[in-house]
Amino acid sequence: MAENGGNQPDAAATQPQPPKMQVLGQYIRDFSFENIMVQKGVGGEITPEISVQVALDAKKRSVENQYEVMSKYSITSKNKNGGETLFMLELEYGGMFQVENLPEEQTHPFLMIECPRMLFPFVRRIVADITREGGFPPLNLETVDFVALYRQVVAQQMEAAKAAKPS
Repeated sequence: MAENGGNQPDAAATQPQPPKMQVLGQYIRDFSFENIMVQKGVGGEITPEISVQVALDAKKRSVENQYEVMSKYSITSKNKNGGETLFMLELEYGGMFQVENLPEEQTHPFLMIECPRMLFPFVRRIVADITREGGFPPLNLETVDFVALYRQVVAQQMEAAKAAKPS
């Protein structure tokens, strides 16, 4: 058994620490549901067509290693036979996260991919409950590919930066 004479650093102390994430809280920031079908009396053959828009935002909080991540969902259901809007749902759902031991260059992708992924089951449940309570069959959102969404946003930002540069 080798003895550490105090001159060599402890092996555990020199090992990089694995990333650590903790959900500190989650909440609905803004919410709206309109049952337009009932208000306007849409009738006849109804074949719903659902459109889901997702936007993400993340920002650092004043406390070290804490971040707020906001996911925004805009869901519209229209009748395929005529185009009348059946319902509209808008939801801003946020979470507060403690993120540690993550290299600076990995923080933004982590916040925009992993954090929304952690919140998504709660968003799905809210949407299903509200659509059911609003008089429609529960809408079970399909899983969002947050990696593809992040790549799309980064590509759009790069295109915008390229367009802004004078030739």
